Amino acid sequence: QVQLVESGGGLVQAGGSLRLSCADSGRTFSSYGMGWFRQAPGKEREFVAAIAWSGGRTVYADSVKGRFTISRDNAKNTVYLQINILKPEDTAVYYCAAGANTAVISHGRADYWGQGTQVTVSS
Repeated sequence: QVQLVESGGGLVQAGGSLRLSCADSGRTFSSYGMGWFRQAPGKEREFVAAIAWSGGRTVYADSVKGRFTISRDNAKNTVYLQINILKPEDTAVYYCAAGANTAVISHGRADYWGQGTQVTVSS
């Protein structure tokens, strides 16, 4: 069982940074690949980043590569998304997800989803 709760969103100026957190209250956090998605107003949900259960493999969308970093701390049942050099186009609701592996997550498939946290980037 997995229950995901995101936090860390907010209003940030362009060029700033945020670190999003996703806490899992389930008992098998280490068994899942984890990922982040985002959905901007009026747009479809898109894949952002994924990380393997061991933390050794990561996958990023081209649009965020180099600025976003996904990590996890299995001892804390938490996955993070560090967002640097924020741009206005990063404004979206960011969702945490758990899935079988990074490959399926990067293609938009996940077994569990969080409720989302809002990130707003001002110019």
